[in-house]
Amino acid sequence: MAVGTELLLGQIVDTNSSWIGEQLALAGIDSHFQTKVGDNLDRMVAAFEQALDRSDAVIVCGGLGPTPDDITRAAIAAVMGVELRRDEAVVERIRAMFYRRDRQMPANNLQQADVPVGARVMDVQPGTAPGLICPVRRGEPGPATADPPADGEKVIYAVPGVPWEMQKMVSECVLPDLQARAGERHVIRSRTLRTWGYSESGLAELLEPEMRRLDTTGEATIAFLASGMEGLKVRITAKAADDETAGAVLSAVESRARAVIGEAVFGADDDTMESVIVALMQSQGLTLGLAESVTGGLIAARLTDVPGASRVLRGAVVPYDREIKTDVLGAPDVNAVSSDMALAMAEGACRVLGADVGLATTGAAGPDPHEGADAGTVWIGLHLDGGGEASRVRFNMARTMVRQLGTITALNLLRTRLLARGG
Repeated sequence: MAVGTELLLGQIVDTNSSWIGEQLALAGIDSHFQTKVGDNLDRMVAAFEQALDRSDAVIVCGGLGPTPDDITRAAIAAVMGVELRRDEAVVERIRAMFYRRDRQMPANNLQQADVPVGARVMDVQPGTAPGLICPVRRGEPGPATADPPADGEKVIYAVPGVPWEMQKMVSECVLPDLQARAGERHVIRSRTLRTWGYSESGLAELLEPEMRRLDTTGEATIAFLASGMEGLKVRITAKAADDETAGAVLSAVESRARAVIGEAVFGADDDTMESVIVALMQSQGLTLGLAESVTGGLIAARLTDVPGASRVLRGAVVPYDREIKTDVLGAPDVNAVSSDMALAMAEGACRVLGADVGLATTGAAGPDPHEGADAGTVWIGLHLDGGGEASRVRFNMARTMVRQLGTITALNLLRTRLLARGG
């Protein structure tokens, strides 16, 4: 549960919940819900009640500061049915921090030492806000026993919203305590297949038999994540007793998924379309020249993000004006949104830039038609091994998405041709 009205207003992006979710998965702890709530006592109490009704443990992030809107401690005390009491040991801890910084401690920092009765202060405290481990007995007012946990007892972990403070507390206090309470330990591991060429529904249809099988065995799950110019991700997740077992399950499911999806899988995990292409071109001893009209340099930008791209990419021409297409690349005076133009631009990129392979894009990004072509039309030209080919795609989307999707589509055409070429 992330606390802060600024989160609801969109003034701050909640990266803490994403990080905590990732760490829980790595520790083998199931995380089923994430909630955001503003700095309002009644709504915070209601959010805690709902969270405790459906989960064994709650991690709340934020609202432990010294200002009047930092009311997480009060909300937890209300849920526990106890009072807040000042912990003098925590007071001295905070006072010492200010002393080491040669600063006077403001009086309002004292409220950070207020602890719900029955709660335990975390041993790790990087900043002035102490973390709290708060046992809760559902339906029974009064303090629960912090150690050891009683049957039916639940727990709230309160950590600061400052990311580096939160991360240290979660890593060193929260996760070990959760694992001790859970008893049996597991690991949760994921592998992500990166794809381009299928829709989400198309991939789901292909993988439906495998997903039905996994629903029966429970060994893993498959989920889809549409990622725009990064393609469509297929995430395989396995929960097992150890890394070796989880890895074996992931490898088996991945193998079956790849067999069904085929060459639409361009990589896994941290692979990108551009990193795969740079590796393919290096292995084949090829260089690349680009001529980007509709994509306006996006292909070059993606490729130059890859270490070692300088050994592959000769350069790029961005011929946004027709005269540049004809005068610099030597393209004929034909329709700017056509196969002839795309082919001529790709061949021109090879010649002008001294490259083995030429890749070109031209089209109508929109919102208006261009030279008789509907908005969203993209022609891709490829010149390879002395021959050329052109491919047309159309995206019924906003201008930015047309350019981004045209970029990854062009890169994917190059990838598939390099794979077919081999060598």
